[in-house]
Amino acid sequence: MKRNLSLYVHIPFCVHKCLYCDFLSFDDALYATQLQYIDALRTEIMLYKPYADRYVVRTVFIGGGTPSSLDESLIEAIMKELRQVFSIDRFAEITIEANPGTIKYTDLLAYQSYGINRLSIGLQSADDEMLRMLGRIHNFDQFVAGFTSARRAGFRNINVDVMSGIPGQDMHSFVDTLTRVMEYRPEHISVYSLQVEEDTPLAKDPVLLNMLPDEDMDRRMYAMTKKILRTNGYERYEFSNYAQPGHASQHNTVYWTGGEYIGLGLGASSLFKGERFTNTRDLDRYLQLMQEASEKMTPEVDKLLLYDAVTNALRTDQTAMYVDRRMEEYMFLGLRMIRGVSRRDFKERFNKDMFSVYGQVINHYTDDGFMEVDEDYVRLTDAGIDVSNIILSDFLLEK
Repeated sequence: MKRNLSLYVHIPFCVHKCLYCDFLSFDDALYATQLQYIDALRTEIMLYKPYADRYVVRTVFIGGGTPSSLDESLIEAIMKELRQVFSIDRFAEITIEANPGTIKYTDLLAYQSYGINRLSIGLQSADDEMLRMLGRIHNFDQFVAGFTSARRAGFRNINVDVMSGIPGQDMHSFVDTLTRVMEYRPEHISVYSLQVEEDTPLAKDPVLLNMLPDEDMDRRMYAMTKKILRTNGYERYEFSNYAQPGHASQHNTVYWTGGEYIGLGLGASSLFKGERFTNTRDLDRYLQLMQEASEKMTPEVDKLLLYDAVTNALRTDQTAMYVDRRMEEYMFLGLRMIRGVSRRDFKERFNKDMFSVYGQVINHYTDDGFMEVDEDYVRLTDAGIDVSNIILSDFLLEK
């Protein structure tokens, strides 16, 4: 029986890098570099051919960067290569990220023809001045135009990213963003709190830093998000994610529940064949390794030996996922889900009762009102979610 697998494809190119962004992306790449990168991606995809027949792909996520900034023919090349190598389920969830400033109706139609059936649009705010301060390349009218085009093109599963804690944001402007987004009834809304990352332009701008809402305001926005979205038919299923019934992100749920996935492209992370690893973040090295691999892909070459040689050179932070590490991640990530972690699934995966491993921690936080337990699940309460960083660290066995 084939095992389930998810694929993440990283596109590290964008039109303009936002002031808060510390993702692996470039805003000055030439078209020739983009072509070279897509060729390299196709080579990396082909490396997995010896293992592909053992799996059926249930989800694909094309992220970045800004995938929608690429010519749609390059997205087509990626999808064709994926389908040639992997068995992709007929009903697979296939997502592409898009910036409102790069959405084209003709591209959306093309995405549909390639089997892409879910769109994730990075709005962040409905306030044009806040978007400008963040370094976004779009305004709200462009979001509306892009969203409307996506509906006309046939997309019936759309996520919209919204951000809280933006410089100059108050409760009124934040609620206004949520309200205006909900008018268009996207199937999914992700609401993230802005994080100030080191070495980003935002972290070095004292004027913008001084305009950030304080921690109390950010927490109030967080609480208001739950109230407003629930009232309007969006169920919270993970700390930062809300969906209409039946539209939770299948791909992200794989991450939170310990499923296998392969990350393809520069800096992409994987959990595959019992190991967690990350591809190199060095673009020149990535392109060179894939060029060398492509030249060696002759009919006579041993595909397994080539896979081992190239991927060992490509990967960083390669870690064998022994049982203790797998249990840690199962709890650490799974407790982000509002339903919590399944006691039965834990038993089936690890041949251990959850309470024999974590009973002391669970009982402690249950007694304090931060966790709750029933016959099927262990979960954080609302109070527990508010201090989740502290609680989740206690599920690290090495600690």
